[in-house]
Amino acid sequence: MAASQAAGQPAGQPDGAGEELRFRPPTPEALETITTQAMARRLPQLVRRSLGLAWRVDRRAVVTLLLCQALAGFFEAFGLLATTGTITALISSGHIGERLREALPSIAVLAGAAGLRALLGIAVSNISSRLSPRISREAETQMLDAAINAELAAYDNPGFNDKWDAADRGAEVAQDLIVESQQLMACLASLIAAAGVVTVLHPALLPLLLLAALPQGIAGMKGARVQYETSRAMSADRRTLGLLRWYMVDKDIADQLRSGTMASFLLERYRSIGARVDAATDKAVHRGARYAVAGALAGGFASGLVWASLALLLGSGQMSVASAGTAVFALRTVGSSLQGMVGYGTRLFRTGLYLDDWAEFIEEAGGHRMRRGSRVPDVPRVIRAEGLTYAYPESEAPALAGVSLEVRRGEVLALVGENGSGKTTLSKLLTGLYLPTGGAVTWDGTSTDELDPQAMWQHTAVVPQDYAHWPLSARDNITLGQPHGGDETVRTAAVRSGAHEVVDGLRSGLDTLLARQWWGGVELSGGQWQRIALARAFHRPAGLLVMDEPTSALDARAEHRIFAGLRRMARDRAVVLVTHRLANVAVADRIVVLDRGRVIQQGTFEELTRSPGLFRELWELQNDRGVPAPRRGGTA
Repeated sequence: MAASQAAGQPAGQPDGAGEELRFRPPTPEALETITTQAMARRLPQLVRRSLGLAWRVDRRAVVTLLLCQALAGFFEAFGLLATTGTITALISSGHIGERLREALPSIAVLAGAAGLRALLGIAVSNISSRLSPRISREAETQMLDAAINAELAAYDNPGFNDKWDAADRGAEVAQDLIVESQQLMACLASLIAAAGVVTVLHPALLPLLLLAALPQGIAGMKGARVQYETSRAMSADRRTLGLLRWYMVDKDIADQLRSGTMASFLLERYRSIGARVDAATDKAVHRGARYAVAGALAGGFASGLVWASLALLLGSGQMSVASAGTAVFALRTVGSSLQGMVGYGTRLFRTGLYLDDWAEFIEEAGGHRMRRGSRVPDVPRVIRAEGLTYAYPESEAPALAGVSLEVRRGEVLALVGENGSGKTTLSKLLTGLYLPTGGAVTWDGTSTDELDPQAMWQHTAVVPQDYAHWPLSARDNITLGQPHGGDETVRTAAVRSGAHEVVDGLRSGLDTLLARQWWGGVELSGGQWQRIALARAFHRPAGLLVMDEPTSALDARAEHRIFAGLRRMARDRAVVLVTHRLANVAVADRIVVLDRGRVIQQGTFEELTRSPGLFRELWELQNDRGVPAPRRGGTA
């Protein structure tokens, strides 16, 4: 039972008794190629990437940043060289006043160099702070652009969601990229300056310093890999926790959470998954700590060798006291610079790993970027499905198989069938939202995969089962941000759908915000929202109109208005109607009956109600509303 609970299954449930609420964890194949040498090689690439993102945001700031870094390194070396002159003057023979006057120029150079470096550091920090949020927003914008240009079918693939989650983490940490890069560059500039001075003083000291920093560098890189591996492995559980949090606070199901007394059950599931994340995090922290301790011990031993070598050089007369004093300052600068490069390089590398996930998503949109033709269609006259087959990712059976039908402008085609028969899937294929896995959908003889998708969707209007409640004004909810013809066309669409009654009752009419939970706007009922959803479809230009259960939340009067006006809507449109209410399909010119993804009947309403088959069976079931005899008082 302990193993079952550790896996996130409820107490008392036997192992394997059911599937667990858990996203599929990602498989980071790239981790197999991450070595210490590869990490070191990647740092320059990551610096270039950070500067490239910053260049897209603010080119002048990037130039200024690089110039400030170069000047800071120059003044670092200049100040260190002035240290020798200062020490030489102070330890020479003669009166203290004379020695101070001789040291004064070198002291002035030291103070000036330190002051200028401080000013340059402030400038670098200011530029980096300005660039950081802009870089993150640029990364998010590119990721969003990639996502909205992916095929709709991508959302049915678990791998897409995994890659989106990893990319989102990359966009989030992108703001750290420029800060970590400039910190690394600052340490590098300081290191070059100090290393040059150390080399001038005695060439043997520099390789010893590099040897002292190497163990900590290796340990830091290994720790970064451990953290990244753990973060990727736990990304699926983090998404699950986010999903559970949402369900526990979602307004739309808050009543069901309470009436079903589910709170304690979901909280226990949340704690169980959280414990799994904590355990993995603790393990990663302990592994990272072991690497850090080993690196610190090796680095401390190597540092002892450096200082012992300096003492031997001074004792043997191979280095003057003034040079030794300068070497002490330079060694400290080199040591701190090396430690900084290790620390910042490790952080930059870890950020770069997340950014790789972002870059991969940007390049391929999770492997589902739309790659269709560029032909721009006219308003379609005939939309035809020919031997159409469609299978969802990893499904055992196709949702549609061998479907052939057509719908013409001026015609109403109804799709009927039981749940899971493929009606909604077929409507998405006809609109080009999905591409078939077999057969073809053509608009006036041209396959939908050869058409420009954005141009094609300009000729489509869809009323889905789950319509969006956009947190926008009533006007924008109808026009979808694409107004044409002014408020007159908005009003016409609202009248056809009955939404004008909703708009007329709002406090600011079309300007009323429909988002009470976000900005203090107005909340609508389910039926009112459905009228708005219908109005937005009626407002779209002529083309293909798909209505999937368009009146499920409407009262009888509102529903009658929609279907009474549907013939008028079909004059310049091809209309596809999906509904379970068979009385409503009497308005259709033709009815196609689907069963388990196949067309089993076609005909008019009269033909299908008179002929044996699934349609008549469903029709008779919907009209079988026998009322039981009333109970007699006092009888059981």
